[in-house]
Amino acid sequence: MNMIHHLLLVIIIVFHITIFKFASARVPLTACRSYCGNLTIDYPFALRQGCGHAGFRDLLFCVNGVLMMHIPSGSYRILDIDYAYHGITLHDPAMSDCYTLDRSPKGRGNGFVVEPWRAVYLQPDRDNIFMLLGCRSGSPLFQGFPNKHLPCRSNVSGMSCDDYYRCPAWDGAGIRSSAYGNSNPPECCAVEPAAVRSINISHLQCEGYSSAYSVAPLRPPGPGAWTYGLRLSFSLPENNDGFCGACRSTGGVCGYDQDTHDDVCICGDWNSTSNCDSLGLTAMAPRTELPGFLATLAACGFSFLARWMFKF
Repeated sequence: MNMIHHLLLVIIIVFHITIFKFASARVPLTACRSYCGNLTIDYPFALRQGCGHAGFRDLLFCVNGVLMMHIPSGSYRILDIDYAYHGITLHDPAMSDCYTLDRSPKGRGNGFVVEPWRAVYLQPDRDNIFMLLGCRSGSPLFQGFPNKHLPCRSNVSGMSCDDYYRCPAWDGAGIRSSAYGNSNPPECCAVEPAAVRSINISHLQCEGYSSAYSVAPLRPPGPGAWTYGLRLSFSLPENNDGFCGACRSTGGVCGYDQDTHDDVCICGDWNSTSNCDSLGLTAMAPRTELPGFLATLAACGFSFLARWMFKF
């Protein structure tokens, strides 16, 4: 095979790789903002790879019109996304509330655990209280604090276990003690997520949990008026400040590079590391997508050329 044959073979290989790359990597401008049921999915979230911020990749899924969040502790239904105040409200069907205690010796409910790398982007809101139920004396909650139960706070954001014991769910449930310092652990232990880093029900050796949050400046009048569920806060790193706004103001869509996870501004057939008005050193290599029929025609042409070439 002479030098021309070698050159043509290289061209064919490069052409096919390029066509495949463009077909699989290109993210249309209209694909990133979407809906699931009555919820809008917008930056920094997305349902499609390459859209949104990389810190929230592989997180949300739309299942039969229901928006779900999947993290290591389980799958949760998303009830609301508040983009103005950076909040997300989740529902865990196995969680106790004011009218039902859902407990099991093996632990009931998901709690809340995220991947270590994602924790800087997503965490429980500071006004969210976790009330852990029926935790064993050997629980990591109490290690290092014998007979004191120091991690159990009496009050978190105006809500406490003492208040929670007034719920109808506790009628007939037996002893309701939050007396810290007794030899037996209290039936309810109120904690802030920051105190234990993550709420892993089985790891903490608890039988279940309840979670409530407050978004109003006034304290709720009683546990029957609390809002039960998981309230999360999401945030972006400081170096992302203003990136998406600058991208959108120039007609782009905010996304990320699927290989490096760096921020990119999707500008139609090419991506920029800043905005769609920036060219030169700040712009990534353009991604011009060939029309489907043209790509097919060209591929057939090169295949025919290859067969002809190897006859000689």
